[in-house]
Amino acid sequence: MPDRATAPETPHPHDTRIRSYVHQRVRLSEGQQSAWDRLWSTWGSEVDDVVASGVWDPAATFGRTAPLVLEIGSGMGETTASLATAEPGIDHVAVEVFEPGLAQLLMRIEQGGLSNQRLLRGDAVELLTRVVPPASLDGLRIFFPDPWPKRRHHKRRLIQPEFAALAASRLRPGGLLHLATDWPHYAEQMRRVVSAEPSLRPDDRFPLRPDGWQDRPSWRPVTKFEDRARLEGRPVRDLLYVADHAPGTGDTRRVTDYGREHPRPGSPPE
Repeated sequence: MPDRATAPETPHPHDTRIRSYVHQRVRLSEGQQSAWDRLWSTWGSEVDDVVASGVWDPAATFGRTAPLVLEIGSGMGETTASLATAEPGIDHVAVEVFEPGLAQLLMRIEQGGLSNQRLLRGDAVELLTRVVPPASLDGLRIFFPDPWPKRRHHKRRLIQPEFAALAASRLRPGGLLHLATDWPHYAEQMRRVVSAEPSLRPDDRFPLRPDGWQDRPSWRPVTKFEDRARLEGRPVRDLLYVADHAPGTGDTRRVTDYGREHPRPGSPPE
């Protein structure tokens, strides 16, 4: 998420969950507004609308059944569009709250003629909690989430134990959780969290180095944001973990839902 995302929507009055983003509206450029007006109704939807409908049906959205990857915080869409272009056999859903970033990604979709990319505006945690079925995602990507560097704000960071359990539950067995950050303290927190989640294990295609980190996969594009981080002396860390849970056991674990615990729904039949 090269440009730190901000949310356009107002939380539900009974939602006590601490969110990993803040409310802030940003004006679109003329080109972004044009793209939004022309393309949003075709390629984009609101998380609130999907949640209200109670239906998450990517096969209907894309018009096919294919492996599905969800990206949380697509920023300006540079990496998202590049990966969708490189993986035409995979369907990609980007969840973002930063309207200029979504508009920029719409422009990339149009320029690249991408049919395997869709956009959702809103809270990805609500989407995962409310409507994404257990064991339904082939991949979940979170690149450069807001690090919330001040200690008093660390509770706002997205990658927490409750979220790791939720993410693992929504991945099919063997599905990939891929995290990346340039913020050293957050990187350490991410590693502690994912390594402590019993339903996740390191992807053996990217073995842990002696320092405990994994190498960046060659297929993850290096963005201008990442180049700047390296020039400023902030090493970029990748974590690639796969879901390691048996099908049908999702109802025996628990995940956090708006700060309250609820039993996880049973996994769909294989």
